[in-house]
Amino acid sequence: MLIRVVRMTFRPEGVEGFLENFHANKKSIRNFPGCHHLELWQDENDKNIFMTHSHWKSEEVLNQYRDSKLFKSIWSFTKALFSEKPQAFSSKKLEEVEK
Repeated sequence: MLIRVVRMTFRPEGVEGFLENFHANKKSIRNFPGCHHLELWQDENDKNIFMTHSHWKSEEVLNQYRDSKLFKSIWSFTKALFSEKPQAFSSKKLEEVEK
């Protein structure tokens, strides 16, 4: 499984548009074949910074999503709202420590 975190910083006036677009598309993203988990996070101290946290079956599946019409339409809208270049991180879980 691939864990993906994308950190996005928006212009203050772009936050509302981003949230509306995310909420309109979140179920389609989550139901994309191979997406097992999707969360939206907001930075505790900077309300213009958001992160998506998603789990994908594989990098190949993530790339299929990134090549899809769905992603291209969401991303073309979203990237116009950025105040900084987004950062994306792909990881795998090595260990989860239980209590």
